[in-house]
Amino acid sequence: MTDAPFSDAPQNDAPPSGAPHDDPSQNRAPQNGAPQDPPVDSIENASKPTDEWVTGDEPMTGPQHSYLQTLAREAGRELPEQLTKAQASDLIEELQASTGRGQS
Repeated sequence: MTDAPFSDAPQNDAPPSGAPHDDPSQNRAPQNGAPQDPPVDSIENASKPTDEWVTGDEPMTGPQHSYLQTLAREAGRELPEQLTKAQASDLIEELQASTGRGQS
């Protein structure tokens, strides 16, 4: 007599009724951490004037500050201590123009 680890009963691989299927065409979530396209709203907001930004009056971000330090040093300019996100963005554009950075 042998102890068989598997049953001889037919296997039903279908998910239970009402359970999600593993059909990739039905899966809308990103796979393997793949980036999703940004929502249309954020694409449109990228071209909004800084005075219309919802978060424009918040303090500048760390990356903005770091990039501004680099641009200001290259342009031979002093960097103001505190800027808002909108002010930092405007200054980045100004310094990019004066240093030639950020131009394609």
